[in-house]
Amino acid sequence: MREKPYTERDGKIYAVVNYTDSKGVRRQIWRKAESKTDARNLARDLKDQLRNGTEQFEHTLTLDQYLDKWFAHIKGKRAEKTIEGYELIIRLYIKPFLGRKQLSKIKPLDVQGMVDELEASFSPKTVREANNLLARALKQAIKWRLITTNPARDVELPIKVQKEMKCFTPEEAQKFLEEASKDKYGLMFELALLTGMRPSEYFALQWTDLDFQKNTVTIQRALYRHNHGGNWAFKEPKTLQSRRTIPLPRYLTQELADYKRHQAEERLKMGAKWQNYNVVFASSNGNPLSRRNIEKRHFKPILVKAELPDIRLYDLRHTCATLLLADGENIKVVSERLGHADAAMVLRVYGHVLKGMQQGATDRIEAIVRRK
Repeated sequence: MREKPYTERDGKIYAVVNYTDSKGVRRQIWRKAESKTDARNLARDLKDQLRNGTEQFEHTLTLDQYLDKWFAHIKGKRAEKTIEGYELIIRLYIKPFLGRKQLSKIKPLDVQGMVDELEASFSPKTVREANNLLARALKQAIKWRLITTNPARDVELPIKVQKEMKCFTPEEAQKFLEEASKDKYGLMFELALLTGMRPSEYFALQWTDLDFQKNTVTIQRALYRHNHGGNWAFKEPKTLQSRRTIPLPRYLTQELADYKRHQAEERLKMGAKWQNYNVVFASSNGNPLSRRNIEKRHFKPILVKAELPDIRLYDLRHTCATLLLADGENIKVVSERLGHADAAMVLRVYGHVLKGMQQGATDRIEAIVRRK
């Protein structure tokens, strides 16, 4: 006798599917349906899932419990900074909305509900990051045969808003460097603007990274600070391409040599109190610098004194790239200077600059083809 795909009880309709679990025990799956047709469709979907294995119907893990297991699995396989970011997103944006729900019963509509609630209070970027991380975690759940589909893949996300990038004009850059020259860390700011290095890279620079004969600086590490406790560590650069050597102007190399001699004098005065990490730009006791302190106590005051736009410390990197591109520098050269994985990244981030150069390109091609 053909198995009936639904049953009616207390005025309600349920899809019902019988199956034998991995231990040989006969079981039933019940799902509430809106109609008999809906029940038939649900039953058919359940049977399709059962063909891929019965494990997802045999566990009672909540999303909370599953995410803890997934997090323990990936913890030693990701950078520490990445793990801290994951932990924050899971704790603040995922668990409060879906944590208590049984993993195998989470549907796209449930995830959409989380996304919609987050969107009411947080930026599109935050909402997208939360959903993307959930999707990544649930992808592993499919591999572990705990679920058969990924409900976080079928939701409507807020439109990604591109933040307006801020940077100096050539005139503003000159004003900045003039005012920065009066600051204790002015040389560091000048190096940042001229090379396009990330703050984490020039905070991690050591004297052995400078070649005073060849006038170059080599990026070989980055400074990483923990979100909790303020501890720090040196780590590998962001990408393979981040390991790079950048030529320096001769005058800047000479200023760095003078700065090194000055630092040696400070180290002698401090004696045993000096922490010898050999970093180029150090605090008063030789420790690596704190980005937050540098930005608040040195960088921002320079902007105020020079009457310049309020930009971030990281925007010195954007300024370097923008000024080079606007002056006609090759995209590949700029990409290598910044340590991007590929030139396409430059096109995505600085496309607005390249659009502004189209008139110049038009003028040049006209001069070439109409030359007498």
